[in-house]
Amino acid sequence: MGTWDAWIGNTQSQSDLLTPRLLNQFRATLDDPSAQEGVHWCLCPPDTTTAELGADGHPPKGGFLPPVPLPRRMWASSAVTFLAPLTAGAVIERTSTVASVAEKSGATGPLVFVEVDRETRADGALALVERQTIVYREQTSGPPPLRAPDAAPDLSEWQWHCSLAPSAQFLFRYSALTFNTHRIHYDLPYAQGEEGYRGLVVHGPLIATLLLRLIKENLPNEPIRHFSMRGQSPAIAGDTLHLVGRRQGNAVTLAALGHDARLVMSAEAEV
Repeated sequence: MGTWDAWIGNTQSQSDLLTPRLLNQFRATLDDPSAQEGVHWCLCPPDTTTAELGADGHPPKGGFLPPVPLPRRMWASSAVTFLAPLTAGAVIERTSTVASVAEKSGATGPLVFVEVDRETRADGALALVERQTIVYREQTSGPPPLRAPDAAPDLSEWQWHCSLAPSAQFLFRYSALTFNTHRIHYDLPYAQGEEGYRGLVVHGPLIATLLLRLIKENLPNEPIRHFSMRGQSPAIAGDTLHLVGRRQGNAVTLAALGHDARLVMSAEAEV
């Protein structure tokens, strides 16, 4: 498909300010007046002009990320180490570096995985480091799948559980917070007709943020040191999403389960 060695080591620097307004709107979106973890995914968003956006709403390929010719791009996984809290008013500096580019083959055809290392500083101090994996794949075709019937997930092995049905308004607010213009999150005809989803797709970082909040609700006095997640299947707006977790020592195992008991996201944390 291509040789990507020239892109490895490519670096991008961004700056931002964690304003009280952004933090308050993040908390309002989550209906949680003390939410903090996950706000870093709202910082240093792309500043692509509207005229430059692709047909799917994504910024154009090339520049910082390699120009992978596959049409669909998704956030596949992240591993985050939290070193210091991000507080309102902090000056944010982020450095992102392309760590690797790998071609693979999957059930849907060729795949390209791009790993990006991100360092985020707040008022000059290193606050968190993250390795984010982006996957590119072919466009799928065909009508959206039918909704599977509800199935009660087996919760017997989980200590914590909460459920919610993410609404279109919830997704819209999170898209606004993150300046995410990918149309699968707000444009229902596009999501169904062009990308073959049954409905609007819940953002991966939003689900990860909800899992971080599940930890804080159950362990309010124990800082989260490390968090890693992997997306397994799409969550659709309006469907019940079950967030579950259990603790063993300093290790926490988490998952997001769909209305049909399907695994949507797997995650682990250290407190």
